[in-house]
Amino acid sequence: MLNDSEGQHYCSVPITPEREFAPGVSSNRARLIRTAEKKWVNGTPLHYCFLDEPHLRADDSQKEVVKQAFEVWTNVGIGIRFIPVSSPDDAEIKIGFNHDDGSWSYVGRDILRKEHTMNFGWDLTRPGEIDTAIHEIGHTLGFPHEHQNPNAGIVWNEEAVYSELAGHPNFWSRDETYYNIIRKISPDTVEGTTWDPNSIMHYPFKAGLIIEPERFQNGLTPNPGLSEKDISQVKLFYPELETTFPELKLLESQLLSIIPGQQKNFVVYPDSSRDYNFRTFGNSDTVMVLFEQDGDDLHYLEGDDDSGTDRNAHFTVRLLKDRKYLLKIRLYYNFSSGNTAVMMW
Repeated sequence: MLNDSEGQHYCSVPITPEREFAPGVSSNRARLIRTAEKKWVNGTPLHYCFLDEPHLRADDSQKEVVKQAFEVWTNVGIGIRFIPVSSPDDAEIKIGFNHDDGSWSYVGRDILRKEHTMNFGWDLTRPGEIDTAIHEIGHTLGFPHEHQNPNAGIVWNEEAVYSELAGHPNFWSRDETYYNIIRKISPDTVEGTTWDPNSIMHYPFKAGLIIEPERFQNGLTPNPGLSEKDISQVKLFYPELETTFPELKLLESQLLSIIPGQQKNFVVYPDSSRDYNFRTFGNSDTVMVLFEQDGDDLHYLEGDDDSGTDRNAHFTVRLLKDRKYLLKIRLYYNFSSGNTAVMMW
């Protein structure tokens, strides 16, 4: 986050409504769904491009900082690959450099079907500004702002915060400031995590904005780069991929045998070129995604998310003989241990 004589520039996330569940969805079920619903299934290739409209384009030096930031996350050793492409039609992550719009990113799977998913609103070539790019990519991986962690116990000098953000250089409305700073995010989205004031997802704050904890009344400045907790959390959701997967064969039910938050992967070799059905069975909430493998590349074919509903994940898709496919299933919630399975026919 840029901090100089011009004041503290902050990133934001677009305001999106919190998901509402049907009355029959228990609080425990909703909690487990919210913990992982914005995360990608591990192994998803995320393609990124730099937008080229006149008000969104940047020179190569700015783009290079963003590329280096992608490498910072990649070098942790995670199961997500970031792949540069030239066309927005081929990209999930669509990056602009509109200096009139601040720096921001949608969170996790919220980027899907958006024409512009990430923006950088100031010069990234300045010392330390790679952290802005690392931070925005963290949002794309599904991580919220750490200073909004309800476990932090931060008590704000709220009017001082509103006044600070209303002025130069951010000019935020009270709603924007509340949404990005004052608001505590749902405890469900940070299940099991303690507050990390050194997280890359944490803002720095000047003196006078925090009342408690007392030790931060004179200001809070996170250490640069990824913290140990950042690394442990990203590897929890996106561990390095296995090299081999069990095969999902025609009309053979496979138990998932995983706990909420975990993922099971299968390889699929079609015996003929035709339409195939994939469906989960049992009382559970899952997201199920199918990719076609082409050498080292994966191409998304189809997916379904049944979380919070009374149905199972299901889709029908045409597969080709002699091609290789990978089916990835992440479990949000199951009603009893070991009762979730998947089948292809």
